[in-house]
This record gives sequence, C-alpha cells and structure tokens, in this order.
Amino acid sequence: MTTAPLRLLIVDDEAPARARLRDLLSDCADEVDYEIVGEAATGREALDLIAVKPVDVVLLDIRMPEIDGIELAQHLQKLPQPPAVIFTTAYDVYAIRAFEVHAIDYLLKPIRAARLKEALMRARSARVPGVEALRSASERPPAFLSAQERGRIHLIPIEDVIYLKAELKYVTVRTAQREYLIEDALAKLEQEYPERFVRVHRNCLVARAAVRGFERSGGEGETHWVALLDGCDEKIPVSRRQNHVVRELSKL
Repeated sequence: MTTAPLRLLIVDDEAPARARLRDLLSDCADEVDYEIVGEAATGREALDLIAVKPVDVVLLDIRMPEIDGIELAQHLQKLPQPPAVIFTTAYDVYAIRAFEVHAIDYLLKPIRAARLKEALMRARSARVPGVEALRSASERPPAFLSAQERGRIHLIPIEDVIYLKAELKYVTVRTAQREYLIEDALAKLEQEYPERFVRVHRNCLVARAAVRGFERSGGEGETHWVALLDGCDEKIPVSRRQNHVVRELSKL
C-alpha cells in the first residue's frame, strides 16, 4: 500500500531561507515522498494559500513580522484539518517554547538534511498540537483573532475589535465593518487582553478605547446604564455588578 506524498508549505519571510529549505528537501527526496504546494513570506500569505491548497505540513519560521510563527500556528488550528507544524528558526531561545507546544519538531538553522528528513518522517504520524497548548507557549497575546469561515481563516486585528459578546457556544466579534463568530471562551479573552477590554456584562467585553460615554436607559423606576461605542450604533447594557465601569471609564 502506497501513501500519498506529504504536501508541504514553506513559510519564511526571507527568500534565501526558503530557497535553502527547497535545496534540503531535494536532498531528502529519495527517502521522503513529498510535494511542495507553495511558499509564503508572511502569515497572511500562508493562510490565503492554505485556503485553496490543502497542506499536510508547514515548515514555519518563528520570528516573522506582524504575525510570528507561534501565533500563526494558533490560527492554523482553527482549520477543520489543521496541518502539522515543524518550526524553523535561527534562534535557539525558542526551543523550549516549541517543545512545550508539542510541535512536530524544531529545526535550528542552519538546518541539516538528516534532521529535516527525521522531522518529516515524524510528521506522518505525530499528534497536532492544540490551540490552547500553542497559546500557553506564546510570550504575548495574539495580535489577531481568527474566524474560520468556509474553510478559510479570517484574521481580525485585535485593535479593530469594538466588543466581544458571548452567545451560546460562540463569541461574536464586532468591528466597525462587520461581525465574526469565533469559538474562543470570553473568560479566556478577558485574561489575555486585560488592558484592552473591560467587562460590562457577564456576556460582553468592550474595548476601552471604543467607549465614548454612557447613558441611562429604561422606563420609570427601573433604569440601567448602557455603553456608547465608537464605530458601532449598538448600545451595550452595563450590568449592576459592573456599574463601577461607568465611573472608571465615563467620558461624560
């Protein structure tokens, strides 16, 4: 019984590093059946390519601009069938973090063909790390949230988020342009971004920078505060338990 070739994606912001990996892969061709489906210089390019071409393994640099390798690996786990990740980097300071997230392997540049071959062989049967494990290894919260729609990952800059609202098993992410649904837990998001978001209700976090004021709402006798947000016409109720937020953030 023959097995299908491993479909590989090379992700590195430096063209010489991508070319070096291609050369090393050619040295492994006699023992590892593979197909290079593409290259990407950024995390966004990688996500766009994976949306149209299935990938089994991503050879992923860690230190990249905008989205580093560990954050990109987190977003990849939102896919229905996430690829295995083999981290590549010139900095051994990341080694412990990479193994903490149970990466398939961690290859230190300059990479040797024998180590690359070993990592690819392991990738055929290794367990893909979960998104929570990847988050625990990151030194900073992700710069983007990610929503999976029709097999494509949409990146949502955290600085564009106006509010996060828990609804059943999903969280609605509201930006000035549109809404997204993600499966992250609201409590987890609150812990990750304590300086950016504040809880105004048990099911809602609002961006501190988006709050332009508060007003009273309701009929006679029973009134409550609502938050007024820049970039959004929706008025967000403030629970009695969170009334202290009105005093802390009021711009009236």
